[in-house]
Amino acid sequence: MTTRGKLVLGVLLAALLYFGINKLVQSGVLFKKAATESVLLSSIELPSSAGGSRTNVAVPLAPLPSETPSGKGSPLVWEVMAWNSQMAGMLANGGPRTTQGSSMAAGGLDMQIVRQDDVAKMQADLVKNALDLQSNPETPGLLVSIMGDGLPAFSAVQPQLEKAGTGLQIIPYSVGKSFGEDKLMGPKEWLDNPKAALGKTVACYLRDGDQNIALKWCADNGLKVNPDETTYDPEAVNFMAASDFLVAAEKYIIGKPEQRVKVVKGKNTGVKVDVVADAVATWTPGDVNIAKQKGGLVNIVSTKDYSNQMPNIMVTTKRWYDAHPKEVEALMTALAVAGDQVKSHPEALSRAADISSVVYGDKDKPGSYWLRYYKGVSEADRNGEVVELGGSKAFNFADNLALFGLNEGGTNIYAAVYKTFGDVQHQLYPKELPSYVPLDQMLDLAPLRKLQDKYRGKTLAPAEQQQFAADDEIRQSVSRRAWNIEFNTGQRTFTPAAEQQLDQLFNDLVVAGRLKVAVHGHTDNVGDAQRNQQLSQDRAEAVRQWLEQRSASAFPAGRVQTYAHGAQEPVAPNTTPEGKARNRRVEIVLGN
Repeated sequence: MTTRGKLVLGVLLAALLYFGINKLVQSGVLFKKAATESVLLSSIELPSSAGGSRTNVAVPLAPLPSETPSGKGSPLVWEVMAWNSQMAGMLANGGPRTTQGSSMAAGGLDMQIVRQDDVAKMQADLVKNALDLQSNPETPGLLVSIMGDGLPAFSAVQPQLEKAGTGLQIIPYSVGKSFGEDKLMGPKEWLDNPKAALGKTVACYLRDGDQNIALKWCADNGLKVNPDETTYDPEAVNFMAASDFLVAAEKYIIGKPEQRVKVVKGKNTGVKVDVVADAVATWTPGDVNIAKQKGGLVNIVSTKDYSNQMPNIMVTTKRWYDAHPKEVEALMTALAVAGDQVKSHPEALSRAADISSVVYGDKDKPGSYWLRYYKGVSEADRNGEVVELGGSKAFNFADNLALFGLNEGGTNIYAAVYKTFGDVQHQLYPKELPSYVPLDQMLDLAPLRKLQDKYRGKTLAPAEQQQFAADDEIRQSVSRRAWNIEFNTGQRTFTPAAEQQLDQLFNDLVVAGRLKVAVHGHTDNVGDAQRNQQLSQDRAEAVRQWLEQRSASAFPAGRVQTYAHGAQEPVAPNTTPEGKARNRRVEIVLGN
């Protein structure tokens, strides 16, 4: 064959290969086998534009699930709130009922997703399911998704489940988290002056995730809280009970007053006053409704700031969990496959949003609505004030390893979240929550470790990580709080009594995973001024080092900064032992 003939033949072969492969890709033939097998953690490495080593990891786009119910598999029911953190679960199922070509169907599951915004109804349904399984083991299992920080209060259902011979069990895999969607919205002046919230009232669903945001913000800023929603304390932040997160928004929008009895320093004055909702703790579409229908509130703090606070946690009963290990692994695998797809491909995310619209059943909120607010947007409210609305994240397998502390050098982030808000709710509401179930009684990480071992050595689509620049100062403060961490006299070493405060500080800062931490050291006026300046620096550095040694993943380089003030900024007179003790302090500032 001549050289010219070889060139012509080469061009023809290249063209056939190009158009043939593209036709196969478009038809889905190349990926059909992978869609029916476990493609968990399947990924490809993309070279950099300069031709160097890998720059990121991407997951190939798999065929999207069909709209035809599969009609076979182990039956399951999943109760969910209208919450954008569930995008990976929506895609995994393919529709309200598991569809052909979905990762749930590939795992041999047949799941029905049902919207349920009533937490009390979720608890009652779990108890009923436990009893039904006791009499008929073939009864479909029930999973419910709740805000992870709200699980301690949710665990109040445990005594009822124990009467049914079982208990709560966590599925050791989270489909995603709130990332800005859940928030405290209040008057703009609260941003610069948190004390302006004293004597004001926040509408919310009590003893759940949204109230937790408000409670943490109050604690971080040293604001007194009135836990009694039937009284009014002018020296504290008050709360107004709502039956759900949308009703909380309505209470602000409508502005209907509630009559309360005024209390001062814990004593009933007998004086009756009218209070209205000055602020709201809610989530999408509650925040959107406030902005569009009334306006006047801005984001004071949200899960974009307290970025680890609110993972989506699925719970079931031990009775179903223990009897169905294969189904648990299949469920986790299906969610992991879908999580990579939703995080990597707009087409997959868009399909998940369309499925969400059908599941949630709001005819005036199409898939484009849920897609828009999943990503989070800045929009002008009715008064022209720009506010951030929405914001959630889907999780993949690597995100779950990070959440539950199974990555190298990792920290069980969820354990910190659970204890932080369990303690807060127990302290404020001892009658309603006299105790909460220890996490290790509900959380079994063995299935997650099994999957981790199964896929060890394969290239992972990475978990999202927050980067901190060491020289980047905090520009917008979220909170400032003094911590009475005890040091040995004249030294940078901690006393044994400091351990409890350090543990609490650690958990609080793990919850606020996206925020930068500034540690400000202060002393009393005893001794040489120059020595006090150095001592305050040493003690701030001691706190930073303790945090970083406790968890390199939660406190990467650059997250914690230290500042020394010596005795220059007292908060009390140095004329008494009590005043000096207050001045020997470490202040923690959180911000962006």
